[in-house]
Amino acid sequence: MNIQTPYLLFLGDAADPLAAKVAQGICDWRPENAIGQFRMEGCHADLGLRDMTIAESIEAGAKTLVIGVANRGGVISESWISILRDALAQGMDLAAGLHNKLADNAILKVDAEKLGRQLFDVRHPTDNFPVAAGVKRSGKRLLPVGTDCSCGKMYTALAIEKEMRSRGLNADFRATGQTGILITGKGVSIDAVVADFISGAVETLSPDNSDDHWDIIEGQGSLFHPSFAGVTLGLIHGSQPDALVLCHEPTRTHMRGLPTFSLPELQLCMETSLAAAKLTNPNAKFVGISVNTSKLDPEAAESYLKQTEQKTGLVTVDPVRQGVSRLVDSIGVAFS
Repeated sequence: MNIQTPYLLFLGDAADPLAAKVAQGICDWRPENAIGQFRMEGCHADLGLRDMTIAESIEAGAKTLVIGVANRGGVISESWISILRDALAQGMDLAAGLHNKLADNAILKVDAEKLGRQLFDVRHPTDNFPVAAGVKRSGKRLLPVGTDCSCGKMYTALAIEKEMRSRGLNADFRATGQTGILITGKGVSIDAVVADFISGAVETLSPDNSDDHWDIIEGQGSLFHPSFAGVTLGLIHGSQPDALVLCHEPTRTHMRGLPTFSLPELQLCMETSLAAAKLTNPNAKFVGISVNTSKLDPEAAESYLKQTEQKTGLVTVDPVRQGVSRLVDSIGVAFS
């Protein structure tokens, strides 16, 4: 998918700020793509952007109306339809990462076809991907892997890309989930790809590149999560990562959504992930650890990070509290 930017971010009738986390992610990581916000009456989210009509946003350069809010069940609310139709009529494409597809709404589909507009359902890939070949590709690749789901893999990848670019390095974030795709405007929602083609899709997403180029590929799931390990394994094999970063949330007592499954030890998770990575890149190595310490007080967080670094011998940071400068330094040393 290749979504035209910049965006008008549609917050609709969001019940609270958390419901607009997709739009917030775009504001945080690609502020240049966020022209303004569209809020309906009763909206309880505010990104701090200018409130705009469809016409005002188009005049300011907006190309796509992005549904940056998720309601219960991820449905396209009937109360949104007239606004979405107006956006199509005035010349905008539509993009969403909801469970419900824009293209499955008969009214929106007819309007889009008649007007020559595009409907981007980023959670539902439409491309046909090849079976992976496993052939070594030029360029370098970094992949965050996790002890669990939702422990900071996307944030870590975006932070590394930002830090690398600030240093003048040649780096691109490659999105593999719906939020990442809406942040960057392109990518593949890997968890919606048929299993046989996951690795091939990642090979397509991260093709040959110049020797100094880094693809920072968004991680998904965990090899230790019974529900999502298959997606993670396919992503690891297709990425052929040169560098791996372990992501972890230290206060969890079990895998997300699975109370009977405990989190793996960091060393075991790294050994298992590295063994999987070496199938397609025998030279893969860990370059650091990224820890989400948001549920620890500052003193406890600092202590945990220091202890983990001493125990593993790897640079260990919280990308929110400390940034990823030391982590990027470690990558430079490992591949100098």
